[in-house]
Amino acid sequence: MKILVPIDGSKYSDAAVAFIAARTTLIGSEPEILVLNVQVSIPARAARAVGMETVKAYYDEEAERTLKPSVETLRNAGLTVSSCHTVGHPGEQIAAVAEREKVDLIAMGSHGHGALRGLVLGSTIRNVLARTRKPVLVLRARTTAPAGDALRVGVAVDGSEYGQQAVRYVVKHRDLFGANARFTLIHVVPDFAGAVMPDMAGIAMPAFTEVEIKAMQDKAFNTATEAARKLLVDAGVKADDVCLAGNAGDELSAHAKKHLDALVLGTHGFGAFTSAALGSVATRVAAHCETPLLLIRDV
Repeated sequence: MKILVPIDGSKYSDAAVAFIAARTTLIGSEPEILVLNVQVSIPARAARAVGMETVKAYYDEEAERTLKPSVETLRNAGLTVSSCHTVGHPGEQIAAVAEREKVDLIAMGSHGHGALRGLVLGSTIRNVLARTRKPVLVLRARTTAPAGDALRVGVAVDGSEYGQQAVRYVVKHRDLFGANARFTLIHVVPDFAGAVMPDMAGIAMPAFTEVEIKAMQDKAFNTATEAARKLLVDAGVKADDVCLAGNAGDELSAHAKKHLDALVLGTHGFGAFTSAALGSVATRVAAHCETPLLLIRDV
């Protein structure tokens, strides 16, 4: 497995480093870790004034200073680490390096919630997602790396190809989650209990009985998880089932906070505009989920 970890010297990238350094099973499989620092370009006029050799030396020194602590942390954990740095727009450069190096995962720290929905992941992560189809692991700076190697992993599925892509990724890269990881297939069904209809007197009455609601929810859950469950069975991976009801984004975030060490979510990703939503469910999860969140697109 090849993992790209962008480093900017902040506590946000430290969260990503801590997560990777804690993965004992992954370390045992000898993954390739590439840490990257992107330096913002010095204005052209200033660069000409001091000379290109001086500018290059500045970039090199700043990158070395920023990367050194993370490289040491990862090497002390037993990982083989290489490093590089580039100059330019962080999101563009991270995506370009991920494509060029053919990485299997980009692990990035995030500042967490923003005031606006479009800012929930931070501008750099949003720009990365806008420019690459590589899986991105988002880690909140305030979230401690999960203790122990065997993670409790939830894979959210909705019956679409995006959910199946998430399952395929989990199966292929099980070492990321630990030798004894516990997997759960999660689907959020509609809360039919809120449906009402008027009776002869115009009084609102429940549209369905509890038995009918349970039957509809069971059918919706089985339909949504059938293909994903088959992928896991064929790969010899055991997984529990969790059926939630209500708003998918809210329910997934709340469940992850209480019961999971990582949540895996398939999504169509950003569109041509970096402010475009990941998809309503993924956007809501990204806004509220404090658990490490792995966003899977095409892999």
